Amino acid sequence: MSVDADGLKTFLAVHRTQSFSKAAHALHRTQPAISRRVSQLEEALGATLFERGSVPLVLSQAGRVLLPYAERALAALQDAEHAVRNLSGANAGPVSIAVVGTLAGRDLSSVLRRFAERHPDVRIELRTARSAEVSVFVRRGEATLGIRYDHDRSADLDSTLLGAEPLLVACAPDHPLAGRTIRSLAQLADEHWLAFPEIPGQREVAASHVFGIFRAAGLGEAKWTPVDSLTAQKRLVEAGFGLALIPQSSVAEERSAGAIGAIRVRGLHAGSPVFVVVRRGGFLSAAAQRLRQMLIEDYAPTLRRSAPASAPSRGGVRGRARSRRRSAR
Repeated sequence: MSVDADGLKTFLAVHRTQSFSKAAHALHRTQPAISRRVSQLEEALGATLFERGSVPLVLSQAGRVLLPYAERALAALQDAEHAVRNLSGANAGPVSIAVVGTLAGRDLSSVLRRFAERHPDVRIELRTARSAEVSVFVRRGEATLGIRYDHDRSADLDSTLLGAEPLLVACAPDHPLAGRTIRSLAQLADEHWLAFPEIPGQREVAASHVFGIFRAAGLGEAKWTPVDSLTAQKRLVEAGFGLALIPQSSVAEERSAGAIGAIRVRGLHAGSPVFVVVRRGGFLSAAAQRLRQMLIEDYAPTLRRSAPASAPSRGGVRGRARSRRRSAR
């Protein structure tokens, strides 16, 4: 039996679910049918693709070799289908987008809303993920466009720099330095910081980024607490439990509401480069091409805007509560 699309699709389903039974559920087949299909593919290739004794199921050496080719082959077949279907309507959708959650803010939403108004016949599908996952979705053909931090140098992807989203030092609105400009980061050396922990494949504003900025400023590593959720970071900052380097757009609403303040630091040009990625050689419908162009022309300039004015500080009960927390540290 030869290698075919169904065999590759079954192979990928087993790999992604790490289970024959889960792959059967995902593909609406029986487990024996999935096992038989994988065995046929292995017979055709003359190699075992999975380590059968492992739980969860993992790829063998041959499986790891096959994986990128299987993903490219199925993505190419999907391109062929979309290209032919596109002949019947240049704006036919959907257009799927994978974006890092911290970038899915007001500015990006505004661009997507304008696109939807101009192309009401195109359905936009949006999912959020970490940067590495965004690339995976685009590479597999599960997302047409990806918006992520940092440059992905994969040969399977084309990356276009949109700009660098400014990072700001977020603080509680009643912090003594909220709304003020300081000379250098040295004045924040004794502060407690909140940051994403180091996670393989994650290139968001992790602790290494925060500490790298500190080291570049001639300071040692700061006191910090790992917090793996941006929402949790913002709530802890708001409550006065520490400072955080946070993408500007991610705290725009909290700053407008006066829930979070900011400290401006002279000479601090911290930013996270943002890229739009597409699969190299992949099919892009006319609608997808227009959306990509809108991201370059309309969304990219928002990344270069200067930080908005800090929200006014608030005292009272919040100030007294923060003082008690400081004394308890």
